[in-house]
Amino acid sequence: MAISLYNTTLPFLSLTTTTLNSSKSTLTSILTITNPTTRFQFPNIAMNLCTTKSEPSASSSSMQHVPELDSNEMERVANQTFQRYTSNNTKRSGKGTAIVWFRNDLRVLDNETLYKAWLSSQTLLPVYCIDPRLFATTYHFGFPKTGALRTQFLLECLDDLRKNLMKRGLNLLIQHGKPEDILPSLVKAYGAHTVYAQKETCSEELNVERSVNNRLQQVVVPSNGSAGAATTSNSHPKLQFVWGTTMYHHDDLPFDVPCLPDVYTQFRKTAEAKCVVRSCIKLPTSLGPPPPIEDWGCLPSLEQLGLSSQNVNKGMKFVGGETAALSRIYEYFWKKDLLKVYKETRNGMLGPDYSTKFSPWLASGSLSPRLIHEEVKRYENERQANSSTYWVLFELIWRDYFRFLSVKYGNSLFHIGGPRNVQKNWSQDKKLFESWRDGCTGYPLIDANMKELSTTGFMSNRGRQIVCSFLVRDMGIDWRMGAEWFETCLLDYDPCSNYGNWTYGSGVGNDPREDRYFSIPKQAQTYDPEGEYVAYWLPQLRAISKEKRNFPGNLYIRQIVPLKFGTTSRHNNGDKSLGARRGNDRGNERRWNRR
Repeated sequence: MAISLYNTTLPFLSLTTTTLNSSKSTLTSILTITNPTTRFQFPNIAMNLCTTKSEPSASSSSMQHVPELDSNEMERVANQTFQRYTSNNTKRSGKGTAIVWFRNDLRVLDNETLYKAWLSSQTLLPVYCIDPRLFATTYHFGFPKTGALRTQFLLECLDDLRKNLMKRGLNLLIQHGKPEDILPSLVKAYGAHTVYAQKETCSEELNVERSVNNRLQQVVVPSNGSAGAATTSNSHPKLQFVWGTTMYHHDDLPFDVPCLPDVYTQFRKTAEAKCVVRSCIKLPTSLGPPPPIEDWGCLPSLEQLGLSSQNVNKGMKFVGGETAALSRIYEYFWKKDLLKVYKETRNGMLGPDYSTKFSPWLASGSLSPRLIHEEVKRYENERQANSSTYWVLFELIWRDYFRFLSVKYGNSLFHIGGPRNVQKNWSQDKKLFESWRDGCTGYPLIDANMKELSTTGFMSNRGRQIVCSFLVRDMGIDWRMGAEWFETCLLDYDPCSNYGNWTYGSGVGNDPREDRYFSIPKQAQTYDPEGEYVAYWLPQLRAISKEKRNFPGNLYIRQIVPLKFGTTSRHNNGDKSLGARRGNDRGNERRWNRR
């Protein structure tokens, strides 16, 4: 679902908003997790363990930056966009000091949390806490919670946020530790009357919010620092949460979230008929001053976080930060004029331009979904409106839907039976899972997608649905293993989109077609008919004729399991029996992270 906006499919939409646990793993360590039924060891997580018969040629190993603009052009585009979404008409009337606790909203434009904090204060302190729990291990299977590629993307986002705040008279205080330890100390040191933060929806983040609130209640500050206070007395600082993660504001929904429809189409039609997307918040050009601080802190290196550097030398390399996000909108909508054909190209798998690729910036909060909405409307007014321009918004509504579902269903989103508590006998076979994880299944379309994921931190919407279906339908593997591995790897990971899509794809979520199956022969013929994608990621297939690349037989590694439906040996007949019984793949418009 996420738009690709990853391309957005399973909105394995990174800075993951909620994934905190306590800490101690590295990508190069051996992780040993004990589970009631299985003991897993995962050495050297950033791997491609299948051997290949040949190295990639120069052309097949090329790497493309997303966006492709150089730094000077990105700076120019960002400056122009900031001018468009800035206003000095608002008068600041607050008093004292407020703190902005940045979480998964690493941007300046259309940041209502930042705006409200500025409005309520005379001095403003932006802070980001590098929480060690973000670099712990996943809940069930002990994979690294945040892999090296997403960590690098996060650090780039923070660096860019600091630069953009400094241009507007502020800075970003970088603190290492848990927010519940850091924020009360800052409140006490600077006499802050309020801590402002974006509201999150999943349990780990909510636990952090409760811990911060409890600790703030132990702090006493003079209340004459608060906005509008008439007398001097002592009081506890406030923790003020602001909704800011969705295109449709939760207060504008025509139903309470507990009554959210269990079918996306019902939600979408009701929202489109009865909701209006709010306009972007326009901040002033100057947001300062900050309180006097001598040391604003430094961003850590990957090594200081216990991670090993992983260079992207093939496929797409995403550039972190709001400046890059705004540049990608400009590049995709205006410079390349690709928005008008988005619906026709969105199911591609190779290259940066088959979809918007907004999802990594949406996940980290470097890009506002409302700003995308306004840019789509501007494009429709200045160029053209068609089904493709609408479809980008359609994908954003999918992203909203998974966010609201996380509120409705809570922790059941992470349970093996999913929101519907479906009882299934899942396997946790280590050998089968590792063959999927490492791209060694013997099915080129699966293997190529998994190698792209481990190499770049990204996978197309179409690819995510295919590898999910293969893991849970053909292998019968516990879907949570796939979801947690995506949590490790994806640049655009967010818990709502990731786990919402995995429950959906594995038949334990709210998909009205709970037996949805993606036929590999059918998918290969439809979306990679000449084998260009698989040959790019599996260069040993380049020597094979195009029509055989997805079905190379003995010219490729042995298939780890047979397909549940259909066979690759009969691919030329189009797998018609499957298409008649289960086919409707094209009707599955869920977007993992298609943006």
